Amino acid sequence: MIEDEILKWRFRQGSKEALCRIYEKYLDYLLTLAVGFANDFNTAQDIVHDVFVRFAASWRGFGQTGNLKSYLTTCIVNQARDHIRRAGRQPGELREDVLISESDCPEQAVISDELSQRLNKALTELPYEQRETVVLHLKGGMKFREIAALQSVPINTVQGRYRYGLDKLRSMLNDEVQK
Repeated sequence: MIEDEILKWRFRQGSKEALCRIYEKYLDYLLTLAVGFANDFNTAQDIVHDVFVRFAASWRGFGQTGNLKSYLTTCIVNQARDHIRRAGRQPGELREDVLISESDCPEQAVISDELSQRLNKALTELPYEQRETVVLHLKGGMKFREIAALQSVPINTVQGRYRYGLDKLRSMLNDEVQK
């Protein structure tokens, strides 16, 4: 994308405006991913904040020539992994107060929030590698080959993680509905 190339060039020149534009452009996307990994809004904000602090400090040596969105996605994934590793646990459940509905209809908002809670709860029960793959593909819009490169595994492994993750989610959600 031409805008990203200009932003990267301006960022390497020390432009604070370019850094602000990159932040504004990718904040919602990166926060969505981080929430998907950490399943806690405050933790996700910390992850995104840490990534941008490091990114801002790197302007002099910043030599990234590829896709800026992919670069920032990789940073978020690595920071989320580090955070989870440091915490020594699987990510927890998403708190109810961070679920946001875009519906104007109160009944639809309640249904949407309930579905989001169920899905988030089911996501926390997936093995992390499957969860990461599902989140990157569904929320991040990444292709399997991009995820494979990010995770340093063969594409067949990524496809298997995705398939098994979706199967487990279906099974968990169907079991919950039948109860």
